[in-house]
Amino acid sequence: MAVTSRDPQFVAAIDQGTSSTRCIIFDRRGTIVASEQREHDQIFPRGGWVEHDATQIWVNTRLVCSQALATADLTAADIAAVGITNQRETVVVWDRATGEPIHNAIVWQDTRTEELCEELASVGLEEPDRERFKRSCGLPLSTYFSGPKIAWILDNVDGARERAERGELCAGTIDSWLVWHLTTDDDFGTAGGDHARPLHITDITNASRTMLMSLETGQWDPATCAAMGIPMAMLPEIRSSAEVYGLVRERGVFGGVPIAGILGDQQAAMFGQAALDPGTAKNTYGTGNFLLVNTGERPVFSEHGLLTTVCYRLGDGAPVYALEGSVAVSGSLVQWLRDNLGIISAAPEVEELATGVPDNGGVYVVPAFSGLFAPRWRPDARGVIVGLTRFSDKRHIARAALEATAYQSREVIDAMNADSGIPLTELRVDGGMVVNDTLMQFQADILNVPVIRPRVIETTALGAAYAAGYATGVWTLEEIRTNWAEDRRWLPTMPAEQREHLFGEWNRAVDRTLNWA
Repeated sequence: MAVTSRDPQFVAAIDQGTSSTRCIIFDRRGTIVASEQREHDQIFPRGGWVEHDATQIWVNTRLVCSQALATADLTAADIAAVGITNQRETVVVWDRATGEPIHNAIVWQDTRTEELCEELASVGLEEPDRERFKRSCGLPLSTYFSGPKIAWILDNVDGARERAERGELCAGTIDSWLVWHLTTDDDFGTAGGDHARPLHITDITNASRTMLMSLETGQWDPATCAAMGIPMAMLPEIRSSAEVYGLVRERGVFGGVPIAGILGDQQAAMFGQAALDPGTAKNTYGTGNFLLVNTGERPVFSEHGLLTTVCYRLGDGAPVYALEGSVAVSGSLVQWLRDNLGIISAAPEVEELATGVPDNGGVYVVPAFSGLFAPRWRPDARGVIVGLTRFSDKRHIARAALEATAYQSREVIDAMNADSGIPLTELRVDGGMVVNDTLMQFQADILNVPVIRPRVIETTALGAAYAAGYATGVWTLEEIRTNWAEDRRWLPTMPAEQREHLFGEWNRAVDRTLNWA
């Protein structure tokens, strides 16, 4: 029998991540009632290039939404709102008339824009300056961010720049791509269709990751867009993170349901962790690793390699900002062990392998596949495995791979402590890797602070649901805070001398990655 009510009591979250798309439906207590997931292809045209098929992502989105409703035995009438969270810096450029992409989505991990970033850092200056736009957007010039990716597509797809200047193309991060298709009736490959009313929007958190948005105004910055050669007419309207943007078209699986929340994935995890007050922090262990600390209504500019970003904005309220440390590779390193090296057949096996040895045997893995992100920002770095002897085997490599995530997190947290002057006293964690007890214990040991896992670890999807539910009256901020509950806590047990020795050896290993590319 269907679980129904006179008033919609459930909120759906579309969680479009780097490796898969999920739809999770939550009840008013923030409890998962249904979850469906589908992976999409990872496309590597050449070394350092990473792409996704945006059409495949949209098809998967419709599929998992339909499956989640069926699993929960619900209908669209039971859903109060839909929230969206997404891989933030991944970019799509599509035809305004047909809704079809003109190129594969370029993924946040992609490094093809390095030459363009070098050029932008040098134009008109005697010495290259990677931080020339930082006072405006809070970000250094890096292949990580969206703006240079859009410029690359315009420069490398035949006729794209001319079409963009004529207003024929749209650009946006994955949230914009999904909202566009959720609010238009037409399907790919069909003639005609109603294209008059699709929404071309993004939220302020995603916009703040493009390099194109001014932190001061919360709008696209004309000077930066001009410097990168990006026509502002192709960019989406910037909206808040929690408001009713519009309704899913009637032909959609959530037909008639308000789309009411959009947050980039790491900001969504902050919201899902109820890190709504200045000084609260979380670390998400997914494809990459992302630590954010809420800095309140004033942007704080890092002196130690961190990013200044928008944490969220609720309706007409003031933006709330965050400092962020971004690590490119963590969970994707486990995927690499599975798909490229073949030493495991499924991700959970990495823990079994790692616990087969008492320590790493002197082996360190530095997964600088796309260079090093925060706090080092070295695009010239490439991955290494060091310390191998005839004694080493796949168990040591598996253990070193897990430890690499914890070491990278410590680097970011050390930078965060230096910027804030207030040492972190505990770390709230979430994401797919936090089910790995070995990793969580090592993280507590190498940080020397407690590590805390919440009851609901799918905080990215939960945060998107909370934003949409807040905008439609399902939850108050106080209820969001109250819903948070601790599941497990890991306490540090490692002696200080051992901790600092291991971290010192990690830094020696990182030195070996530099100046390769």
